[in-house]
Amino acid sequence: MTIQEGAKAPEFSLEGLPGPQTYHLSDFHGKWVVLYFYPKDMTPGCTSEAKQFRDFSTEFEKENAVIIGVSPDPVERHQKFIEKHSLNFYLLSDPNKDVLRAYQAWGKKNMYGRLFEGVIRSTVLIDPDGVIRKIWPRVRVKGHAEKVLETLRKLKSTS
Repeated sequence: MTIQEGAKAPEFSLEGLPGPQTYHLSDFHGKWVVLYFYPKDMTPGCTSEAKQFRDFSTEFEKENAVIIGVSPDPVERHQKFIEKHSLNFYLLSDPNKDVLRAYQAWGKKNMYGRLFEGVIRSTVLIDPDGVIRKIWPRVRVKGHAEKVLETLRKLKSTS
């Protein structure tokens, strides 16, 4: 199954923080959802991306949006990541990679000529009715959170 803009976002059920507790996409019905997928807590690119979302979190809240980061890391590692960088949004754990696969954020990657499977850094913007409104399939970290915020504002102003 492939995800696409204008389609219903796949439902999920993942353990995460704050909590720990189980979260479902449907828990956020009525809000915009910034669902971003990243490879690993505490690594340079993932830390930079998380800090950008943290720094813009108040702006996202003003737009009725929640930020949800998903990686295969366990909840315990997410807790350390949250504490170390004062992250103020949801981090969910997908150790079986089911949600990563459903959102096409798991697949073949090429690093320095070596092919392997891993997390494809990507973001999906979901509207309050659970419809995918924008997909960023291969994210460049620098300035990404700001681009997502700008897109969210544009989409809200046209709806």
